[in-house]
Amino acid sequence: MKIYMMRHGETDWNIIRRLQGRSDIPLNEEGRRLARVTAEALADVPFTRIYTSPLLRAKETAMIIKGNRDIPVIEEERIQEISFGVYEGFICAEDNYTIPDPDFINFFKNPEKYVAPDGAEEIEILCNRTTDFLQELVHTTAYQDDIILISTHGAALRGLLSSINMNSVAEFWKGGVHKNCAVTILEVIDGKIKLLEEGKIYY
Repeated sequence: MKIYMMRHGETDWNIIRRLQGRSDIPLNEEGRRLARVTAEALADVPFTRIYTSPLLRAKETAMIIKGNRDIPVIEEERIQEISFGVYEGFICAEDNYTIPDPDFINFFKNPEKYVAPDGAEEIEILCNRTTDFLQELVHTTAYQDDIILISTHGAALRGLLSSINMNSVAEFWKGGVHKNCAVTILEVIDGKIKLLEEGKIYY
């Protein structure tokens, strides 16, 4: 099995660093262009199935990569983005920081100290659900010869990678946030995951 994991294309909220989380924000035109360029680079990859977050920005990215392939596209809630609860829509740019709680910055700088705001999701829960999905996938006997695309989000991708690298919450951001439409490739043999390439961009 090979698994290609990618972050969705750019959105208007990405540009200004507005917290998206579960907010269902579509790709912008640049995001669609990045997805098309990436789709061209992956045109010869014989994907057999696609898993996508149910959020629009990931689904739209997945469909652009899919192109004319006659393969299933499966929405999977376990790979949707972390929820920021009451802080979704606030801006976390250093020069325009609108989040009321100054300690929220721990999400990015000291994740082991992060306390999820009202209605939000803890990092540990994100890691648990993404790990659960990935382990289920790699141990599905019927998929051992498949080439699978996963279309997901920045923090959700770090959750997936944390389970591979056995990172602690303190190391959650080790490797940084992948750029929009960056692709990470895994190889799975007998249920063991090998990271072949991380965060490759084609634009």
